[in-house]
Formats: sequence, structure tokens, C-alpha cells
Amino acid sequence: MKSPSFNIAAVERDTGLSKDVLRMWERRYGFPIPDRNGNGERIYPAEQVERLRLIKRLMDAGHRPGKLIATATEELSALAPKRPAQPAAGDDTGEVAAELAKLLALIKQHDVPGYQQAMQQRLARQGLHRFVQDTVAPLTRHVGAAWEEGSVEVFEEHLFTELTKRLLRQAIATLPGGSRSPRIVLTSVPDEPHVLGLLMAEALLALEGAECIPLGTQMPLLEIGRAAEAHRADIVALSFSTAFPQRQIPGLLQQLCLILPAGSELWAGGGGVARVAKMAGVILLPSLDDAVRALAEWRAARS
Repeated sequence: MKSPSFNIAAVERDTGLSKDVLRMWERRYGFPIPDRNGNGERIYPAEQVERLRLIKRLMDAGHRPGKLIATATEELSALAPKRPAQPAAGDDTGEVAAELAKLLALIKQHDVPGYQQAMQQRLARQGLHRFVQDTVAPLTRHVGAAWEEGSVEVFEEHLFTELTKRLLRQAIATLPGGSRSPRIVLTSVPDEPHVLGLLMAEALLALEGAECIPLGTQMPLLEIGRAAEAHRADIVALSFSTAFPQRQIPGLLQQLCLILPAGSELWAGGGGVARVAKMAGVILLPSLDDAVRALAEWRAARS
């Protein structure tokens, strides 16, 4: 049977490597080696896409691309991180880690009804605040670690994300309405597609009485500024995952500080900002607890 091939747009979406990077590697390193279809467009065999995905995973772990491309695929597999998922913060017995491992196993077994039922039961038992802090946040870290070590497939990580997004959005929709403050626009910058961090922040901030305006992910910077002005936002909150290139974050935040209307604070949260240096005009929130604390401080400053 003939092996499938993929066009460059599909490879970009699948691997997270941009078209420009793929072309540059082709010129500089002689890999990947695409074929051409009847229209002369690049098409990539499935085995090359798998190798590119592995290279991207190792790049995210800190390896240099030039060395990776020159390394045999078998050796690349051996380089992939093999760390076990870490227990939840503050868990001394390992009981929480065992429960999260069961949830992850449901994803790996592709048991959609089982996962949904287990998560709904935890939400009902814990309440939304604890569910976000003690289940969704650490489970997201477990899935990320499993993906890095290669024990979770890309489609399984996507399944986890989609099912968890659906559950969080349903829970947020049940929160009471009425007059709420401050008004917070939540989004992410271009090339930051991870949405669970935004949804977790939205759930906790909405529970604390904030009016949350979700714009989804990958919003152009000028559009973020326009949205903040149109909604008269008190705060613009961005999420940066650990997969986002840290070196790009300060420049993006500086640009947004110039774009946002006067009176709109800029918050940047998520694991991606944990090692970003403090910046004038930006409140950095590496954890969900930091976001809740920042909201209390915002209110106290205006009381």
C-alpha cells in the first residue's frame, strides 16, 4: 500500500514547524526531502512527518535543530524525554497522582464516555474552583509530560484538550450573571494556540465575580487593542504556555503596552512567563493562584 503524503500546510499544522522553517531546513540541511505533486507543490511522506514531529518535540526540550537533523531516527527516539508525570503540587501521598493517572489512562484508551463521566463526577465533588486547581491544571501538566516522552499521541492530546474545553465551557456557562467587575478580555497572541490555560483562568476569575470576555486564541496584537477599546476592558489577560518561545514574550508584551488604551491593565499568565523578568506596565502571573490574587489586589486598589 502506498504511504500517504502531506502538503506543506498540513505538515505545518501537524508538527508546529512553520513553512519558512521547513524550506530553510531543506536548503541548509538537506532535510526534509519533499516530493512534488502534479502542480509542482511540495508533498511530504508520512515517515518524514513523523521524524519532523520528533525533532520538534526535542527542540521544545532544548536540543539544537542542526544536530537533531543529522541524527538517526533511532537515536532521536532515545533522546526523547522519559520522565514520569509529576505528582500534583502539595500531594504527599501520591493519591492525587494515581487519580490523575487513571484519567490519563481513559484518554489513552480512547474511552470518551468514561473520561467525561469521571471528570463530571470530580467537578460535582470538588466544585469548580478545586476542580480547576486540583484536577484540570495538574492533569494538563501530566498530559504535556506524557506527550514529551512520547507515550501520548498527538490525536490523544487533542482529544484531552477538546473534551476538557467542552466541560470547562459548560461549567462557566452555569455561573450566575448580573453586574460583574472588572471587565477582563482573555486571549492569546499569534502562534499561541493553547486554550486550556485561558479557560482555567476564565473559570476562576468568573467565580470571583469578574466579567470575562473570551476571544479565543491567536489574536493579532492590533485586534487585541481594538477589542480592549470596544469592550472598555479594565484588564487584558494573555496566556502563554511553556511551549511558546520565551524569548519572544517580552517584545510582544512591550508592543501591546503601546497598543492598549489608557486604563487597560495588561496581565500575562501561564507557565510560559515563569522565567520572564518583571516588566513595567505588565503584571506577570505564572500560576492560577497569582491570577486570583491579582484580581483581589486590583479591587483593593480601587476600593
